[in-house]
Order: sequence, then structure tokens, then C-alpha cells
Amino acid sequence: MNATTHKIVVLGAGYTGMLAAIQLARRTRKLAGVRITLVNPAARFTERLRMHQIAAGQELNQYMIPELLAGTGIEFRQAAATAIETGTRTITLDDGTALHYDHLVYALGSATDTTRVPGVAEHAWTLNDPRLAHRFSLRLTETAARRGNVVVCGAGLTGIEAAAEIAEAHPDLTVTLVGSGEPGAMMGEKARAHLNRALDRLGVIRVAGVQVTKVLPDAIRLHTGQLLPADLTLWTSGVKVSPLAKQAGIATDAKGLIITDATLRSVSHPEIHAIGDAAAIEMAWGRVHGTCQTGMPSAAYTAAALTRLLRGKQPKPFRIGYFHQPVSLGRRDAVIQFTNADDTPKRWYLKGKAAVFYKESVSSSPVPAFKMSKHVNVQVAMTNGGRATRKPA
Repeated sequence: MNATTHKIVVLGAGYTGMLAAIQLARRTRKLAGVRITLVNPAARFTERLRMHQIAAGQELNQYMIPELLAGTGIEFRQAAATAIETGTRTITLDDGTALHYDHLVYALGSATDTTRVPGVAEHAWTLNDPRLAHRFSLRLTETAARRGNVVVCGAGLTGIEAAAEIAEAHPDLTVTLVGSGEPGAMMGEKARAHLNRALDRLGVIRVAGVQVTKVLPDAIRLHTGQLLPADLTLWTSGVKVSPLAKQAGIATDAKGLIITDATLRSVSHPEIHAIGDAAAIEMAWGRVHGTCQTGMPSAAYTAAALTRLLRGKQPKPFRIGYFHQPVSLGRRDAVIQFTNADDTPKRWYLKGKAAVFYKESVSSSPVPAFKMSKHVNVQVAMTNGGRATRKPA
């Protein structure tokens, strides 16, 4: 191998890792000696934002990572990282091999946290894995045949979409959405009203302002002591990130997210770039939260910023602001709350068929963006936040 080879390793092939790797490959293709390796435990690309559809029994297209990378020159390694040695810039993989990096793009993302409430790991289902989501859909069909109960824990966007999707697909089920807050609490009054009308139409029961203290095989227990019957429990509340960064001595926050500077580089190890759910990203208006709306722009930005560094130039600071909160309410309804850069609601919103069309247009499968990124520099950010992000964090 040429001694001047510059090795870039991308850990994680979710939405952000895939986009970062493919855009890096395009941007660096004329730079001599750049070698990009993408590492992921599975060869199948998982569309995390559409997992609730699989759970409700829908069949989605299956995309294999090697096929999506075809023609890019990226090396794909199907393995899981077990350790990072920052001193030698070496990643240990679970297949017994090791990778050296000159720059590391850390895109390991997040997963549903099943450790905080007793019984969740043993008795609840999650949307972390498409295979488990498919098995859950089979159990749903069996439960619907006897008109059983399904409880969805977590009234955030994932919980709302899952509850609506399940209720629409299986009208014989009793679907209950349980959360510490009101569904759609982050939305404006009119958008929230439409959301609640849709849930009423679908027969979704809401139990808000409660804490789940235990998940049992056939029920959940609330902090009030009340038991809610549950033939199936779907857990969508809380997230956790890989402990890998913290274990490696990389500077992280209390949740294990890598603390980044204005260019999304680790404040303790600048050769490490953190993106998506794995990064603690601060804007002038506050902390970016883990959504595709900011995750994919962070990936595209890092591909451009790292390329500039390789060319001996300094990248400009990352800027991003929120634009909307899109929520599907089954296959035939949706609501879109337009927002300020800090994710607070504006007056404007969309509902019904117009919202369905909008959501499918701007937040459907990322695969077309991956394919286009092989040929052009695809822009994925809808807004850079305007004046709200011009001041330093």
C-alpha cells in the first residue's frame, strides 16, 4: 500500500454514516491516496424512520449496503467495532481484525433505551431492528385475531406514528398510547388538534401525564399503581448511545454523546468527526436533538468539511435550524408543523392529504439521496437556521 494513503473510517451505516461515506467518496475522488472504509454490523440498510410501518405489517424494499455503495470505491466491512484506541488511531472489530484511521467519522447513532424501567428488556418490543419489527407484526396479527390490547409507551413522534399505523392496520385491536406528556405537545394548537382528531378517528386511547414503572408479561404498571392490560407492549421511550466513545476516553456529555466543536470535530480528539445522534451539537439557540432533519445535514457537512481539511483549507462552522415537525398518522393522513430554527412552532401547518404528500416528498426513503450523491453534491438541509445560528453557541 502507498505510504501516502490517507485512511478515513466511517463507523455506522445508518442514515448519517451512509450519506457521509458516499458524499466523501465523491468529494475526494480526485484526491490521491484517500481510502474510505465503512463499518457496520449488518449488510442490510435499515430505514429507521419507517420501522413503525414494518411493525404494522407492511413490506418495505430491502436495500443491501454493498449494492448502495457500488461504484463509489468505498470498502465495506461487515463487523462491529468493539474498541477505539485513540493513541494509535486503531479500531478493533469483533471479527478479530483492526483498522487504522487518519480521520474517523463516528456515526453509531442511537437505539431505544430498554434499561431504565424494569421489565422493558424482557417483556417489551422495540423498533431497533427490522427483524424484530417483522416478528412484532406477526404477533400483532395474532393479537388482533382475538381482539387484544396493544400498549405503545412513549408519546413522542415515534410513539404517535407507531400507534396510528398499528390502529389503522388492525382496527380490531385496542391501541393505547401512554406517555409522560400530551401527544404532539411540541406542536401548535391547530396542528395538535388535527393530530388528536386523527387518533380519535383511529380509536387510539391516550393516557398522558404518567410514568411507567414496570412492564409485565401482560400489562404495564403506572406510577399511580394502576395496571393497564397489554397483550403486546411496544417501547419507544428514551434513547441510548453506544458506550464506545466514552470507553475510548473521547470527551462525551452525560449521555455519552461526543462533544463537538463548531465544525463537528471532537473537542478532545479533532481527528474524530461526530455526526447525527452520536454528536452533542450546540447552536446559538440550543442543543440539536437527534432527528433525521439535523442528522443528514451533519453528515453532508462533515463530508464537505473533511474534504476541505484534506485540501489544507479550514471549514466554516456548521449551521442548522429546524424547519418542520412531520408526523404520519397512518398511510392516509399526516400533520406537518412548521417551526422556527429552535423547533418552536410557527402558525403554519399542513394536514390531511397535502401533509401526506409533503412528508413523502421531504422525509421518505434516503436511498434516492444516496444514489444521487454518487454523482452530484446533494444538499439535504432545508435551512441553516438563518439569523438564529449566526452567533456562536
